[in-house]
This record gives sequence, C-alpha cells and structure tokens, in this order.
Amino acid sequence: MTELFGFPLPLLLGQLMLGLVNGAFYAMLSLGLAVIFGLMDVVNFAHGAFFMMGAMFAWMGGQYLHLNFWWMLLFAPLLVGLFGIGVERVALRRLRGIDPIYGLLLTFGLTLLIEGVFRSFFGVAGAPYNPPELLSATLNLGFMYLPAYYLFAVVASLLVCFGTWLLIDRTKLGAYLRAGTENPALIQAFGVNFPRMVMLTFGFGSALAGLAGVLAAPVIQVSPLMGSNLIIVVFAIVVIGGMGSVLGAIVSGLALGLIEGLAKVFYSPVSNTVVFILMALVLTMRPAGLFGKEK
Repeated sequence: MTELFGFPLPLLLGQLMLGLVNGAFYAMLSLGLAVIFGLMDVVNFAHGAFFMMGAMFAWMGGQYLHLNFWWMLLFAPLLVGLFGIGVERVALRRLRGIDPIYGLLLTFGLTLLIEGVFRSFFGVAGAPYNPPELLSATLNLGFMYLPAYYLFAVVASLLVCFGTWLLIDRTKLGAYLRAGTENPALIQAFGVNFPRMVMLTFGFGSALAGLAGVLAAPVIQVSPLMGSNLIIVVFAIVVIGGMGSVLGAIVSGLALGLIEGLAKVFYSPVSNTVVFILMALVLTMRPAGLFGKEK
C-alpha cells in the first residue's frame, strides 16, 4: 500500500514524524506553563521569552565561551531558572492574592523588556546553532531521512515531560504541590514553606522553558523573537489540555504537533490555525479543557 486517502504514504509518515518533533517542543513549553499556573494562578506571558533566553544562552555560550552543546544543555536552563526565581522574588510575589490580570500584564511587560534587550544587542536576524557532532548523522527510516538530532530532541523532551509528570503525580513533593493549589494555608500548617515552594516551582517552570529553547536551537533559527512566535500557540495548548493540568499539557502538545503535521498534507493553509479551531471546539464542549477540573 503506497497511498492513503490519495496521498503517498511516505509523505504522510514524514509529516507525522516532523509533527512529533514540533509536538515534543510544544509539550515541554506547555508543561512549564501549566506547572506555574497550577500552583501560582499566574498566566506567565514571559514563558516564550524564557524559551528564547535558553536558546540565546546556548548560542552565546558556543559563540563567546566555546562551550559545546552538552554543557549549555546544563547551564542554559539553570541560568533561566535562576532568572525566573529572581522574577518571582522581586515582582510576582508582590502580586499574590490580587487579580491575576496584574500578573499577566507584568509578565507581558517583562517579555517586551527581555526581547528589547536581546534585540538591541543581537538584532532580529536568526543565527544557526549546529547540533553536536555526535548527533550530526542522518537516519534512513525508509520513508524519509531524519536527522539524528531530531530523534534525540523528541526522546529527551518526552523523558523530561513524563519525568515531571511522575514527580508531580507520584511523589510526596508532588502531593505538597497539588495540595498547595487547593489550600496553601493547610500545607503551611504542616510546616511546609509555601512561599519557597512557589519560588522554586516558578524557577523550575522557567528552567523547563529554557531547556526547550536549548533543544530547539539546532532545529530552528535562534533569534530574540523566536519565543513570541510560539507563546500564543502554547497558551492555546494549555487551555485545550486544561489550565494547570500537567498531563493535559503533555498530551495536548504532542497531539497538536501530529495534527499540524497531517494538516500540512491535507490542507496546508489551515495548519497555522488548527490549534485555535481545536481550542474553540474543546471549550464549547468542555470549558475546563480535556484534563481540567470544573471549579
């Protein structure tokens, strides 16, 4: 069988594979956003900027410090996470308990500030970031030639996503986090330092965005504007999965990547808007999202 629905089978399989690569990045970005919203009720519009910072730090580390990809895979998310901790300590902590719209406006302004700083130093033209030599080969899958780095990025993203889900869903720390979303005063009564837990959670969510940026750097052009092109799509994915749902963010991100891949085959013009069509359909039938809980 060489055709399916009138399209060559290798074309469909190739687009599904590329969609899985995009979906892995969507899932990791959505995961960090869902973790932050689930505990803090903060719609972190700066998440795309943190993604960009991870990629830019990786590029800068190679360009100026001659550090290879593997070192920057460790250092760049750490730097972004520390920056996120600073943002929570200095700014977001002061907004706790008031209307969430102020957090959204603050992080939106922070996005403009971060992008403006990087744009003033590096401009808006994209810069290439080569994958490590170990992963520079190309794999023959029979229906397409796939760069080995793409496969590594997918596997690494999935391991991080499901490892985070297990941490939150199956450990004592995760139980504290889930309890904190429902009743912060109760877990503080058990001796848990809730403000510190919130600070570290925001840092962890920011680091996830930075890690996604490092993994995406060899796949897409590194640019100060790369995060702003993704953040609206990532917000839509989080809404589809259910605001604050970690599993929903992972499943929805992966599913959207695959659906986008198929849309490019069947009707290419709709591929850029399919996420918003899905969001409208899901919210019509289930306002809390696929994995969200009605309040």
